[in-house]
Amino acid sequence: MSGPIETKKEGGILEVTLNRPKANAVDLATSKIMGDVFREFRDDPEMRAAIITAAGEKFFCPGWDLKAAADGDDVDGDYGVGGFGGMQELPHLNKPVIAAVNGICCGGGLEIALSTDIILAADHATFALPEIRSGVIADAASIKLPKRIPYHIAMELLMTGRWLDAEEAHKWGFVNEIVPADKLMDRARELAKLIASGPPLVMAAIKEVVRDAEDKKFQDMMNRVTKSQLKTIETLYNSEDMKEGFNAFAEKRDPVWKGK
Repeated sequence: MSGPIETKKEGGILEVTLNRPKANAVDLATSKIMGDVFREFRDDPEMRAAIITAAGEKFFCPGWDLKAAADGDDVDGDYGVGGFGGMQELPHLNKPVIAAVNGICCGGGLEIALSTDIILAADHATFALPEIRSGVIADAASIKLPKRIPYHIAMELLMTGRWLDAEEAHKWGFVNEIVPADKLMDRARELAKLIASGPPLVMAAIKEVVRDAEDKKFQDMMNRVTKSQLKTIETLYNSEDMKEGFNAFAEKRDPVWKGK
């Protein structure tokens, strides 16, 4: 698939590349395409993990396309099935997604990265939430960031719009690894391959448990898990894969996961 969003599938791994020169900003049409891409990824049983990155070396994504907005794109318009950037409001996205941040990552671009499960950053990547300077709120980041990094740091970033380099982003914990720019995709693919080799039903259960637990007390969530009240947990506990895991351990061999 080509255009503002380029895709590649190989070995159960989907690579999604945002390609909208000069800055990889996202307009309504691009956001809708991203939603369709990630919905297809979600629903394709052959796909195990995804990587999202961007073309070029300077920008990952600055977020909303202000030029498109000036030309009539409605900031409150239809962003598509997954909300802005295709992922953050996509229901039941129970597969691992890695962000390979290859440059400037700010505003809605940072919110896209925060929608993934693992964030790798090129050593020259920079991060910010500059919405405050335009008199608007970084809505998704205001919800997510204080849950991911220390509260006071998150509030500082939201209220000042200041920039962080990759080292500081890693220091505060919303970047997993810093990678030399020319090795970024190699590392992302290596990590995606490792994750894709794991049990897909367990990956799905992890994502659903983590997501469902955000607004629940510990014991309430434990009860939901142990009583198989989540779809992914029920599927896992009644799966061939769980039996395969036990058998492989007993037989001292590598398991063969079928996702069923």
